[in-house]
Amino acid sequence: MNWNKLISAQRLGMEAQHRAGNDERSEFLRDYDRLVFSAPFRRLQNKTQVFPLPGSVFVHNRLTHSLEVSCVGRSLGNRVSHMLTNKHLELRGTAVEEIGNIVSAACLAHDLGNPPFGHSGERAISTYFSEGQGAELRSQLSDMEWSDIVHFEGNANAFRLLTHQFNGRRQGGFALTYSTLAAIVKYPYSSVYAGGKPKFGFFHTEADTFAHIADHLGLIRLSSEGEPLKYCRHPLVYLVEAADDICYQLMDLEDAYKLKLLTRDETVGLMMPFVEEERHARVADTFKLVTDSNEQIAYLRSKVIGILIDACAEAFVAHEEEILAGTFSGNLIKHTTERCRSAYAHCSEMAVRRIYRSRDVLDIELAGFRIINTLIELMVDAVTHPEKAYSRLLIDRVSEQYDIKAPSLYGKVQAVLDYLSGMTDVYALDLYRKINGNSLPAVLIPNRITENSVFLVIFVLNIKTNPKDNEKVPHTISTMRCHHGTSTRHRHGKQQLPTYRHPREAVAASTTVLQRAQLRPS
Repeated sequence: MNWNKLISAQRLGMEAQHRAGNDERSEFLRDYDRLVFSAPFRRLQNKTQVFPLPGSVFVHNRLTHSLEVSCVGRSLGNRVSHMLTNKHLELRGTAVEEIGNIVSAACLAHDLGNPPFGHSGERAISTYFSEGQGAELRSQLSDMEWSDIVHFEGNANAFRLLTHQFNGRRQGGFALTYSTLAAIVKYPYSSVYAGGKPKFGFFHTEADTFAHIADHLGLIRLSSEGEPLKYCRHPLVYLVEAADDICYQLMDLEDAYKLKLLTRDETVGLMMPFVEEERHARVADTFKLVTDSNEQIAYLRSKVIGILIDACAEAFVAHEEEILAGTFSGNLIKHTTERCRSAYAHCSEMAVRRIYRSRDVLDIELAGFRIINTLIELMVDAVTHPEKAYSRLLIDRVSEQYDIKAPSLYGKVQAVLDYLSGMTDVYALDLYRKINGNSLPAVLIPNRITENSVFLVIFVLNIKTNPKDNEKVPHTISTMRCHHGTSTRHRHGKQQLPTYRHPREAVAASTTVLQRAQLRPS
């Protein structure tokens, strides 16, 4: 592989119309901007990264994670570009100087294909077919098709999302450049090579697309003619992978500290080993000036990120020949200094033990697993038995961009997976509740209320603290009497109020009544 061929501004689906842009942005910056303004990217805001979506403490979601990975990827790519052009003077003034922009755009898109609820969503989809009712479809699918769905993978789904021509959309999907698309494919091989791990780069429906891109860029093909596709990685994949590894490991530690899963001293103790001993005194001096513990952790985290960027860039350039020859093994962090490797390994071990197995994380995984499993079970049944009345209702909810009425069973299943993986956590939960009858859409009535209509609305207000004995006592429960389109508030009214088994029932009832009356609580 050589750099002059590996960096290409050719756009998928727009090969015939390819032309240079007429503004100051390079084609790779256009990729970045195109992703930022896309709906799938915005939906990452409501997708779980590790911890449940925020309550009082804001933690990372897929959107903030992707933005941070993109920032680190840009710095890492720019550093590598600078080092390569100093090492190979003939590369100066070439597209190699765009590596930072390519890696940044690829980092932005690397999680676009992940379903709701993080990795538990992926497992729920896979196990529905391998262990659940979906196993009944095995005899109706080819080996390749079956391998795709029992190894469902967010990375492969991202490549599909970016390249597939959905109904009503243009050819080439997002029409990104070849180099940006290749830099996203972490596992450049078919699902039949996944083995025991759900790791592969593209579904067989996008295999020809990837082969076209890979051959154009000069990626080394490892599979023989007639065999399922397998290629060497595009070199920039290693930079995207490193940026992702750096961010999720360190930001997960910071989130864990904010959620009190780790103490301040434990968090500092995990990060300090990355720093050279001769710089420990400087960190201590900074801590004397910056006494806020959150800011101390943020400062140390930023310092460690800078150390890892430099270490990974040096590892990439040092192993450039192996990477270009397709013989490089492992990730870049494994080829950094012993100090960085051992510190990173310690962080990984602690994260598994104290973070990824924490109750909050396990709870969201369990809930997500149940929600996704239920939705996929209903949707697959709907597309395989469309004659059922309930099936028609479900199918009518699906956007027309998804080919839910595809001629083949695999096409129908893929449309279901496209639909589910595009959901946010919030949307999936809402749909799950509605399907199970736990949440019904409100029926709105005219704002004017008839003469004999009386609605009693219960408002559960704050719990106030008694300053005398510090005992919690319930605040006033107010009622609203609506008559002739007007309302009057009564405190401790004499009306007989309905009773509920749980506060959530009272809140739900009051909300429904308000929606019906088109009123707002004051």
